[in-house]
Amino acid sequence: MKRTFGGVLLILGIIGIIWGAYAFLMGGDGVAVGQFTAAVPFIVGLIFFFSGISLIKTTKDEA
Repeated sequence: MKRTFGGVLLILGIIGIIWGAYAFLMGGDGVAVGQFTAAVPFIVGLIFFFSGISLIKTTKDEA
């Protein structure tokens, strides 16, 4: 269960990092995120990404 949740966090983190980086480089996505507020989804994406990796690495396989 924890590994599955870690995988979900990992995927959400990757999406957040890509979205935040894209919005920053393009000067905002035109709708909800400006250039400097694009740091928020980027930072949240980083947190999710590293939390997911941590959950996957530290969870032991048990039958």
